[in-house]
Amino acid sequence: MLERVRLSHPSTPIPDARLLLCGLLGQEFGAEIDPSRVSFVSHHMSHAVSSFFMSGFERSLVLSIDGGGDFLSGLLAIGSSTEIEPLVTFPENDSLGLLYLETIRYLGYGAFDEYKIMGLAPYGNPASYREIFEQFYELLDDGGYRVHLDRVGPTLLSNIQIRQKGMPFTQQHKDVSASLQEALERIVFHVLRHYTKVTGIERLCLAGGVAHNCTLNGKLLYSGMFDDIFVQPAAHDAGCALGAALMASHDLGHPAPRERLQNVYWGPDLESEGSVEEELFAWGQHLEIERSDDVTGKAADWIADGAVIAWVQGRSEFGPRALGNRSILADPRPASNKDRINMMVKKREGYRPFAPSVLEEDAVEFFDLPGTLRKFPFMNFVVSVREPKRSSLGAITHVDGTARLQTVSRETNPAYWELINAFGKRTGVPILLNTSFNNNAEPVVDSVRDAVTTFLTTDLDALVIGPFLVKKRISTMEEWNKLAVSLPPYASLHQARAYSTLDRQETVCEIRTGASSLQAVRISPGLFEQLIRIEGEALVGDILDGIAPVSGSRETFLNELRQIWEQRCICLSPVRGRKSQVSVPAEASVTSGLSA
Repeated sequence: MLERVRLSHPSTPIPDARLLLCGLLGQEFGAEIDPSRVSFVSHHMSHAVSSFFMSGFERSLVLSIDGGGDFLSGLLAIGSSTEIEPLVTFPENDSLGLLYLETIRYLGYGAFDEYKIMGLAPYGNPASYREIFEQFYELLDDGGYRVHLDRVGPTLLSNIQIRQKGMPFTQQHKDVSASLQEALERIVFHVLRHYTKVTGIERLCLAGGVAHNCTLNGKLLYSGMFDDIFVQPAAHDAGCALGAALMASHDLGHPAPRERLQNVYWGPDLESEGSVEEELFAWGQHLEIERSDDVTGKAADWIADGAVIAWVQGRSEFGPRALGNRSILADPRPASNKDRINMMVKKREGYRPFAPSVLEEDAVEFFDLPGTLRKFPFMNFVVSVREPKRSSLGAITHVDGTARLQTVSRETNPAYWELINAFGKRTGVPILLNTSFNNNAEPVVDSVRDAVTTFLTTDLDALVIGPFLVKKRISTMEEWNKLAVSLPPYASLHQARAYSTLDRQETVCEIRTGASSLQAVRISPGLFEQLIRIEGEALVGDILDGIAPVSGSRETFLNELRQIWEQRCICLSPVRGRKSQVSVPAEASVTSGLSA
């Protein structure tokens, strides 16, 4: 980023990157860091290292592909022992990540929505727009390619009906998605076929954001081009942190063990049973809590009886996938469970598939696995559901007969294995539908408090956390009044002048959870006036007293509070011995703009 500023504004003073980074870290963590200890590494090399060093391979091809980093969009290398030797780099102008992103802008999506199109593509016919997409890239000799990003916008504008965000998808949009996915696959296959032939190497490591395209990964496996493929579970830029740490450790003489990565349960633990119990009982007026010595059996009963539950155990997962420690789980058989979960929690597009978790030893009975490979622990590959099983696995089988598979090992996650096994004994199907435990306004839950918050703001039937079985109570107004309200660190209050009609402006009140009004939620003026007074936190009851002294309208404003809590614009929590404070109003930010 600083390099771009230096190139585009050569006369502008640029701060020293190490000093800037140390200052930011010191500000955030309250610790002084010696700038001489800060090292910088190549973006794509850190991607490559994060995959190869975790693969357990002695020798493999290593491909990093994403939108861009350090003025490159990709790197192909040979990994050998503890070294990675670059073979070729791909310039940013030929970015496959940006080709994907530039196309989906005309389908009503933006940055970080790329994975959604992967789920939409099977509904389309790639032949419909194949010739158009062939204008966007060239396959060159010696495994090279060129991308023409400048052609994407003008060509799509003149050939398709642009979709606005929130509008229905037409068959045309589905066909464009299929053509885009096919184009990506053709380019990657072209590169890898050439370098596999040249090098004779039959193993592959993948990293970079494009490596999260599980459909592509699955097709590479089924192609037979490689005996084995390892995909870094955190293939996106978060994985660069791992790669950078591995590089630094290697350079300091402490290389990582040459072993295949078995699990990514690296996040914070639930801590002690007492700590979990304390947090749960702090919410006791809103929860029914039972300790059990057989949570797997009870959870399996609930799921077999049709419940959709949250399952929280041990350490959280590193990377974007919930792999059985911070998961929402359901019966994989009824196709109706897809719509149920979307209505209860996810509020996402109905076309997007849900993934199965299957006992490792039973996977081959239900899924057509390529070659002799039987372990798929990270949901990195789309595989075929065996045709006789598809109708009985309606909730996890996509429209094209595939599923994004996770196999579960008793050695790496015994609690989750026991749960799936218990469900299998009850139903004959040792598989669970597994999706991440979060709603559409937040990342995956981490802590006990996160779990309770998401449980209380969704329609999930039950929560299993540690040894505790949790259900919701019907809370009274008095019990809601006792909760504390606060603003999260990322939220800010704003008043803005916006056009309500072409010739009339009005003042609107909103909570922003990002830098612009595009990440804003409108709130009532009465609630705005109360929230702007809060110093730290205030009781819900005090907020409602200030807005709605008449009891008849308190329910309306409580519902508003609960709605913006669900959208993670405010925090509600039990009072923990701190005084509630409501002060004289602070001055709110006032901006002017068009209404959203």
